Amino acid sequence: MRSSSWLLPCLLSASVLVVGCQSLGPTQLGPDRSRYGEAIATSWREQMILNVVKVRYLDTPVYLDISSVISSYSRSAELSLAATVQPRFPENNSRGLGVTGNYSESPTVSYEPLSGERLTNTLLRPIPPETVFGLIVSGGQAEFLLRATCQSINGIRNSASSVARGRSGDPRFDELRVALGRIAQAGALSLRMEETDDGKKTWLGFDNVQEVSSDVARVKTLLGLQSDMDEFRLVFGARSQSPNEIAMLTRPLQAVIGDLASGVEVPPADLAEGRATTPAMTEGSASTDRLLYVHSAKERPQGLHLAVRYRDQWFWVDDRDLVSKRTLMFLYMFVALVENGTVPQGPLLTIPAR
Repeated sequence: MRSSSWLLPCLLSASVLVVGCQSLGPTQLGPDRSRYGEAIATSWREQMILNVVKVRYLDTPVYLDISSVISSYSRSAELSLAATVQPRFPENNSRGLGVTGNYSESPTVSYEPLSGERLTNTLLRPIPPETVFGLIVSGGQAEFLLRATCQSINGIRNSASSVARGRSGDPRFDELRVALGRIAQAGALSLRMEETDDGKKTWLGFDNVQEVSSDVARVKTLLGLQSDMDEFRLVFGARSQSPNEIAMLTRPLQAVIGDLASGVEVPPADLAEGRATTPAMTEGSASTDRLLYVHSAKERPQGLHLAVRYRDQWFWVDDRDLVSKRTLMFLYMFVALVENGTVPQGPLLTIPAR
């Protein structure tokens, strides 16, 4: 009986290995979704910040999409038992237990340059007005979204502070976006779409909410809308053709990025040597109302939301800068929505496990 006492730990080890060799798939699904999702989001933010910085340096921005993520896992285990039994000389008996295991992960990431029609749709085509107001109605901050994406509404111009050209805005634009923000926050703004023989039409409505009735009246006055109407057709354009129409001239995403580039803190030496551009600021061009602020430093600082390395400098966004973080969040949504009006299918994540 003594000679067989070693079988118990062997059997216990074998049972542990059998349990450990069960499928990896279900157990990896949760952790993989989080890890790869966060890695893709961080990579996208870093790419966007780098391209915003490049605009200040008149460098060529490059956009790479992650088209697929394939991660393969394998796990193996081996248990070996060995024994030598000599009944006549039990003191020479020997036994051995060997346990080996192996775990490996092999991710493969495929990148696809943004070019051709997709580049045109994503960066150069103006953001549809219904996309902007759709985000506002669904909870986005109207003041921010209109400031970032709108060039004019019914002829009332927004300011611009891009590196290419600066432009003073109409003071009424700030009044308009603040009033629309209060209306949206009160839940008194609605969006309706309908299919007609002439194509898709979008209508922007003002609900009867007493607390913002003065704001609604002011918006109608600023935009030259018919005062006794509560629903108006929303169209793309510089000026409305009738008092029951809201014409919104929006910016393409590339123009939004150009405007955001004015918030990059370029090292003074680079400006003095003519390596980077100086934003064309004008009076009232929202120089103190930046939607994105990118710091620069020689050493990587602490308390980062994200940072990129460019020209021997760190360009970074502070984790406490909620305005800049919100801007990056909505930039991602714009990229996703502008291409075809709906959120495109994301990177394919395949996890074969063995």
